[in-house]
Amino acid sequence: MLKQTQQQKLLQKLSPQQIQLMKLLQVPTVNLEERIKEELEENPALEYGEETHDDEFKEQEDFDAKTDSEGEGEDEFEPDGSESEYDNIDISEYVSDGDDDVADYKLRDDNYPDPDESNKTIPIRVETSFHEHLLSQLGMLELDDHQNAIAEHIIGSIDDDGYLRREVSAMVDDLSFSQNIDTSEEEIRELIKKIQEFDPAGVCATDLKECLLLQLKRKPQDDEGVHTAYLILENYFDEFTKKHYEKIQKALSLSDEGLKASINQIIKLNPKPGGNYATLNKAESYVLPDFFIMNNAGKLELTLNSRNAPDLRISGGYRDMLREYDRGDKKDKRQKEAVLFIKQKIDAAKWFIDAIKQRQHTLLSTMESIMDYQREFFLTGDETTMKPMILKDIADRTQLDISTVSRVANSKYVQTEFGTFKLKFFFSESLSTDSGEEVSTREVKKILSDLIEAENKRKPLSDENLTKMLQDKGYNIARRTVAKYREQLNIPVARLRKEL
Repeated sequence: MLKQTQQQKLLQKLSPQQIQLMKLLQVPTVNLEERIKEELEENPALEYGEETHDDEFKEQEDFDAKTDSEGEGEDEFEPDGSESEYDNIDISEYVSDGDDDVADYKLRDDNYPDPDESNKTIPIRVETSFHEHLLSQLGMLELDDHQNAIAEHIIGSIDDDGYLRREVSAMVDDLSFSQNIDTSEEEIRELIKKIQEFDPAGVCATDLKECLLLQLKRKPQDDEGVHTAYLILENYFDEFTKKHYEKIQKALSLSDEGLKASINQIIKLNPKPGGNYATLNKAESYVLPDFFIMNNAGKLELTLNSRNAPDLRISGGYRDMLREYDRGDKKDKRQKEAVLFIKQKIDAAKWFIDAIKQRQHTLLSTMESIMDYQREFFLTGDETTMKPMILKDIADRTQLDISTVSRVANSKYVQTEFGTFKLKFFFSESLSTDSGEEVSTREVKKILSDLIEAENKRKPLSDENLTKMLQDKGYNIARRTVAKYREQLNIPVARLRKEL
């Protein structure tokens, strides 16, 4: 039996423009130029040049109203080519002269020089990757083509930290199936030994123990403590990692000075021989600040780094095309479809330009609120002056949604006179003191770090002692919380912090 019902639902639906704006907010400055280049390639109506676009979006309120209205339907960006849609187009909105539609925003920071200046030389970072460094040394060995192909496969199997964690039997199968190279485990092991002689010392080891032993072999054996250090790693590696020095000293009949000399030789070794070599094409290896905060005689000044956002404008050629279509008498279906296409591209270009403007407005308002909230830290650089701050605190101040603030804080950096910090660094939970005052957990972690740094390394402080010291300073904190903060600071337990 068929039955018709009528019901009312309240749904929240983001328009494609709103989704695009949310994605732009997440993009850090170091990747923004790439995102703009993608848009330039996709939309021929957008181009580099002086900042010009229609008066339609001059005010922020108009921009928001436009976004809301577009959320109701997507036909503006996807015209169906109907007769009525063409008739509703006001060509004058798209062919106005550039002098009449200069916007009030500027995408480049005045503190930076014009990138078009031909007399400026921009330095380019040139790097050699870890694997390229190993392959360059491979050419120094006298190998035939068969051995060279196997050696290249071995080097390609080495991790970025310098370890060969691939099983030899698996490499035999890889070479047989992928490269049709017939080899044996013995031949691969012989080539591994040759590669282990490459620079840096310790490369191509299968585990930490072998890595450290390879490095000790290259040291002069008559140096104090080198031979004993080799015996310790070879026979008492587990005891060494757990810092059971008494057992090692007793087993090898070492004096206090002899044990100390041997341990000093070991701790100077590099546990990750490949870690000193940069990896190419990783944006994470570059930290480009999104904001700059300067202390000008006690007054904090905030600027937005806009170097990677070039000036954008609507293509003059597309406007000229619309003028020609408007002047023409014949309005056949082909011409009407062309006009609708041009309108779509110009609308998309105008919206992208204003999305960049909205992005900068949101970034600045959010960072200004963070700067005002943590003013004492930006003036002094003292972490103990930081206040407890969560996303909701900034959202309430800026009248933005918490998710928007989260997107702004994600992958963004601010440069101060005390260093460059991630925005997430300034967000922390609160902890109460004996007086009932709420302090930032960042402050407690800083004090905890200072206590551990100042401790006697021969008798490091246990978590229980650290808890008592923090409680004596007025912080209501449990031992398990101290252990959690210590782990977050990547500080080992007291036994592993002990030194001779």
